[in-house]
Amino acid sequence: MTDQNDRTDEGFDELDELDAAEALPAEPREQLEDDETDEARVTALRAGLADYELDDEDAALLDGVEGDEGGYQVLPALPVLAIVGRPNVGKSALVNRILGRREAVVEDTPGVTRDRVSYKAEWLGRRFTLVDTGGWEPDARGIDRSVAQQAEIAVDLADAVLFVVDVNVGPTSTDEHVVRMLRQSDRPVILVANKSDDSRHDLEAAALWSLGLGEPHPVSALHGRGVADLLDAAMEMLPEVSKVAKEEIGGPRRVAILGRPNVGKSSLLNKAAGEERVVVNELAGTTRDPVDEQIELAGRIWRFVDTAGIRRRVHLQQGADFYATLRTQAALEKAEVAVVLIDVTEPISEQDVRIVDLVLESGRALVLAFNKWDLLDDERRRYLEREIEQDLGHVDWAPRVNISARTGRHLEKLVPALELALESWDTRIPTGKLNAFIAEIVAAHPHPLRSGKQPRILFATQAGTRPPTFVLFTTGFLDPQYRRFITRRLREDYGFEGTPIQVNMRVREKRQRR
Repeated sequence: MTDQNDRTDEGFDELDELDAAEALPAEPREQLEDDETDEARVTALRAGLADYELDDEDAALLDGVEGDEGGYQVLPALPVLAIVGRPNVGKSALVNRILGRREAVVEDTPGVTRDRVSYKAEWLGRRFTLVDTGGWEPDARGIDRSVAQQAEIAVDLADAVLFVVDVNVGPTSTDEHVVRMLRQSDRPVILVANKSDDSRHDLEAAALWSLGLGEPHPVSALHGRGVADLLDAAMEMLPEVSKVAKEEIGGPRRVAILGRPNVGKSSLLNKAAGEERVVVNELAGTTRDPVDEQIELAGRIWRFVDTAGIRRRVHLQQGADFYATLRTQAALEKAEVAVVLIDVTEPISEQDVRIVDLVLESGRALVLAFNKWDLLDDERRRYLEREIEQDLGHVDWAPRVNISARTGRHLEKLVPALELALESWDTRIPTGKLNAFIAEIVAAHPHPLRSGKQPRILFATQAGTRPPTFVLFTTGFLDPQYRRFITRRLREDYGFEGTPIQVNMRVREKRQRR
């Protein structure tokens, strides 16, 4: 098998040649004509959208196209409001009540709900991100520490917190444990006394003053009673622009190191730092990771975020997999690019694939680092290439680097791979060029007929970067295969090495003529 570092270097050389070619001065007249053609195309396509039913979000998205050569509008990060609480306190019902629709699903089995779910919400004209967290029941085997972990993670990633307690049960020992963690945070907290269906329960809610979080807000998520007042109070606490979700400008780029336990993450961090750092304890219920370290590598300063390994599914009943996933997601939300470490001496496992998929879901840039390469023999190398093709084929666009965290071999190769992935993550395509690109591939490969009709792409724009996100206004639903085809062609024409690409649709119907 060809050394992947050599392949990566060849890829960098080709990119350098392309960059050099693009840097050559074009004929001013030809460039001006191209720009005018692109601008005229955008104007004509935009005018055509006037015949279709568009909502306020469509209008806001299209307004961002005008006057922006990148084809998208950078909007401030929405403030984040997290809801935490034990199972059966009505947390998911409150989420649905705030959203005004049935979105959140109640799941009270400990360790099953593994992901935090974010929703876009609005109250009195203010938009914000609502984060629903999984619930759990304490047991007799030290889960209290993990309860504190979950609460700390939820608070870390929010601008304000709604802490939900069942007014019929009153404060429990688990609630008091979480309260101690909330008191240590600098996040504002609103105490929600849920299931307060009438004024008699309001009197019972007064007993929750004992938790020391201020005035309880009695509500009934089921019936909607008191929710409006609760949201009014939450809006007063939330900033106009999120202090935690906002991307930092400048400073070291942030790198998350992910992988299974014992795959070499801590060794990589220690070797990159040039000294021994604190070893991460991977036991469920221990002090929460990630740990941030500022490191100089190949002449550049990076901020590395080390994480505990994700454990096997067999531990799911104890909730270990749930909390490890939360730690990994916390690291990803703090990072811009993820380095997924894979032990080449062992077969690529379901855990490895699951970690890669977590990175894809987070929208972060991705680099695959194959560790312990110095221990690889010829027979294992043949099997490895087959496993990579079979199990990691869906991320064949990610830069691959072969390293040895123990010896430090090829650690310097990480830097060009990280830079390539981050450059792709930040890439934007001007709206005119994007629509010319879409028109070209549709003309060569039109969408197949569906029920005798052929969906048309009316307009395309890049709604954002980090990751590159494209929105297609269409007259009908595009088959998943066709969207994958568009994504593949975007990569062929524009690179996007090391970053996921999101291609979203907005199916719009023609206005009814009166």
